[in-house]
Amino acid sequence: METKSIKAFGTEAAEAPLKTLDIKRRAVQAHDVEIEILYCGICHSDLHSARNEWHGTIYPIVPGHEIVGRVTKVGEHVKGFKVGQLAGVGCMVDSCRECEQCKEGLEQYCDPGSILTFNSPDEHLGGQTFGGYSQSIVVDENFVLHISDKLELSAVAPLLCAGITTYSPLKHWKVGPGQKVGIVGIGGLGHMGIKLAKAMGAHVVVLTTSMSKFEDAKRLGADEVILSTDPEQMAKHAKSMNFILDCVSAEHNIDSYLNLLKVDGTLTLVGAPMDPLPVTSFSLILGRRSFAGSAIGGIAETQEMLDFCAEHNITADVEVIGVNDVNDAYERLLKGDIKYRFVIDMASLK
Repeated sequence: METKSIKAFGTEAAEAPLKTLDIKRRAVQAHDVEIEILYCGICHSDLHSARNEWHGTIYPIVPGHEIVGRVTKVGEHVKGFKVGQLAGVGCMVDSCRECEQCKEGLEQYCDPGSILTFNSPDEHLGGQTFGGYSQSIVVDENFVLHISDKLELSAVAPLLCAGITTYSPLKHWKVGPGQKVGIVGIGGLGHMGIKLAKAMGAHVVVLTTSMSKFEDAKRLGADEVILSTDPEQMAKHAKSMNFILDCVSAEHNIDSYLNLLKVDGTLTLVGAPMDPLPVTSFSLILGRRSFAGSAIGGIAETQEMLDFCAEHNITADVEVIGVNDVNDAYERLLKGDIKYRFVIDMASLK
């Protein structure tokens, strides 16, 4: 298969800093869309993967799955995209398309496993897929998304992961007017959860361990803010919430949040703590409560989320950086020193 060499930013070892690399992209096939990458968000999973913290990384790795850019070429059978249009790519670039989940538009739960945008088997060129910290990407049209030109493009990039990760559970558990919804943690995911739940019409209560985030939670759209380390404040809200979206990736006490749910309420985890979280049986039993999880969203749902955000003027709060600042950004990410998502201006790679 024909290939072309492009510049990217990645690493060849877990301990090594990210640096400029040359990688290969396939030539555009009949159903492919080639995108010049303008912006790519930095997700916490980029850092985990680059440093092999999930123990599955194959090197070299080029992270990045919050990709927005402009279409530069389309294959002869592509109907949905034209050269010059804005386009996006999220966490997946393919799936089996044949299993029960894929047929229902739930490609993120593909039985054999979806092909991720980076560090997944590349069936076209062999080796691994390379992500969005790069000049361009070639993706099958079925996994490319339409991006509105109404919104600030750099601030749209994080919607492709942080946006859909929070939108999908809010939608699945039918969050809407008349509901009281808790959002646990204000970071890359949590700040999107607040904006989306508010736009869906819910009464939004933010739960944070940090007094310093009260003002910001209100600015993002929270109706109320609770200091989750204060037992009195927590007791006041016991059995009052229909749904809680838990965006925390550190160890935390799930029981204290489950007790805020009404009968038949659900707490859905989208943060990914490394260690198991203990749950007391009675937190679930005495209220027929559910403790659930959710991963990104399918392609159709991701498009729906992008359209919803364009309609409600929702973007992420971002800090735009150059590609040479990525290693520093990773260190700041570890300290939580970002409000609320780093986005790389890929023009800086040239």
